[in-house]
Amino acid sequence: MCGIAGWVDFKKDISENERIFDAMSKTLERRGPDDVGAYISRNVVLLHRRLAVVDIENGKQPMYKTYAKNEYITVYNGELYNTEDIRAELLELGYKFVGHSDTEVLLTAYIEWKEKCLEKLNGIFAFAVFDKKRQRLFAARDRAGVKPFFFYKYDGGLIFGSEIKTVLAHPDVRPKVDRFGLGEIILIGPGRTPGGTAFSEIKELKPGEYAVFDKNKFEIKRYWSLKAAEHTDSFEETAEKIRYLLTDSINRQLVSDVPLCCFLSGGLDSSIISATAAERYREHDEVLTTYSVDYTDNAKYFKANSFQPNSDDYYIDVMSEAIGSSHKKVILDNDAVADAIYDATLARDLPGMADVDSSLLLFCREVKKTHTVAVSGECADEIFGGYPWYLNPDVLFADDFPWSGNTNLKARLISEELLTFDPTDYVYSRYLDTINSAPKTGYELPIDSRIKEVTMLNLNWFMQTLLDRKDRMSMYSGLEVRVPFCDHRIIEYAYNIPWEIKAYKGREKGLLRKAFEGVLPDEIIKRKKSPYPKSHHPKYIEHVKRNVEKLLAAPSAPIWEVINKETVKSLLETEAAEYTRPWYGQLMNFPQIMAYIYAINVWLEAYNIDIV
Repeated sequence: MCGIAGWVDFKKDISENERIFDAMSKTLERRGPDDVGAYISRNVVLLHRRLAVVDIENGKQPMYKTYAKNEYITVYNGELYNTEDIRAELLELGYKFVGHSDTEVLLTAYIEWKEKCLEKLNGIFAFAVFDKKRQRLFAARDRAGVKPFFFYKYDGGLIFGSEIKTVLAHPDVRPKVDRFGLGEIILIGPGRTPGGTAFSEIKELKPGEYAVFDKNKFEIKRYWSLKAAEHTDSFEETAEKIRYLLTDSINRQLVSDVPLCCFLSGGLDSSIISATAAERYREHDEVLTTYSVDYTDNAKYFKANSFQPNSDDYYIDVMSEAIGSSHKKVILDNDAVADAIYDATLARDLPGMADVDSSLLLFCREVKKTHTVAVSGECADEIFGGYPWYLNPDVLFADDFPWSGNTNLKARLISEELLTFDPTDYVYSRYLDTINSAPKTGYELPIDSRIKEVTMLNLNWFMQTLLDRKDRMSMYSGLEVRVPFCDHRIIEYAYNIPWEIKAYKGREKGLLRKAFEGVLPDEIIKRKKSPYPKSHHPKYIEHVKRNVEKLLAAPSAPIWEVINKETVKSLLETEAAEYTRPWYGQLMNFPQIMAYIYAINVWLEAYNIDIV
């Protein structure tokens, strides 16, 4: 994994702006601590910061390749998991390779097939290729949206980067945010409209999109989308195919020239990945390292609820013993988790999931001390129906985002000066646009029709929030985290599986449980879903409350231009008794609401936001 950036302007010479190039590149130093590179010409600048994972010597970027008297230059952030398949095909066509990096294979694939190369790629990626002869920049983002690609378009020019801060490092890009951007942060955040960023002028390529920019045009096209189809496989065939696809995806993602580990929570998803990886390691007489995270004295204060019925420790030990991994438990200090919300906000470039973000940031920092690559179980719940809202008919069929209600209560947080639009209509329009985009055959049962709609909501919104979190928090410490459940083959196949099969025996991820019977201990197969662990310690709660109390005592704090101060006072005094439904997802309730308010202020202040 790496960080990429670029500036293209076909109307003027930009080659003498070293300070700007350096500033943009500097924002990516954490993503790519191992090397730095730049391609600078009159109209095109491509920047790269490298986290060296595969082919350390020959994978340097920007990478250049000459073919048919034309030169192609690329900057690339990602990993291809079918590198050798594509390489073999290109070798048959007569191409030669200097090293074994996936970057060289990607660039050669583009030279041969142009935009159609995307159809062949299995991986996570965001990249740009400059075709020198045609004076054309081509850029693309992976199907699931694991890797980011942000950009700012102006007349004759394009500025892009792996992070929002990279684009903002260019002096021509101002941190402008309008009332809709601010409203979205409060009403829908930390989710965000696909392709948007809250910043008025900075956009993002959506998952499965590519862009072409030359002297005549800038256009964005979609190269991949889900398709509805009748599912004809039997239950047994479906379980077998899911087991094959996921096992294949995991094994493909274990390739690395640097130390690799797995995140293990003792839940179904991470256990499937860890068990599969451990088996592959045993075949090579190696021992897999697994990691888990918890908080100081968390067991003492843990209280079971419908979202988090039990803690992870017991199941982690069961799983680690079963697969023979070398397991390491990272215990985080509660005050450190609260303090790290500041860094987590800077890492995401937006207010995020409070301690859910900051704890992952600190966890990844510890893992990075011994490993450069990790494999994690994100996105199984979105694809296989693992969240509680899939099994609760009242929530499933509610005309709303199933993880983010309370629109009227959230609207009370917005200052009267900004609330010049109908918040309910705003949220509902985003919701409606998404469910109406869900592909259907027209012959689905009512439950399957609704499941497809909710799946699209999850893929386009909730999953993207979690992928943002995973990318920014891990890359903040230069740790690459791979997500095998995001393999597009799995997403495509699972989308059309009837709910009766997917929710086998009425269980969340029932099909997935059945597919891996015999691979995992029965205790893991039967365990009720439990989300990413959060702190239950009163020390954390008191810390975030103090942060908000300090803001209330600071009348010039920028947040009071956005947030209604009296509403915040009321929330602090009542401890948000009326906020019985989580703010966002399963983990954000009162402590996280307080932390989110604090993070908004951090963001407004650190980025010197212009409210327009």
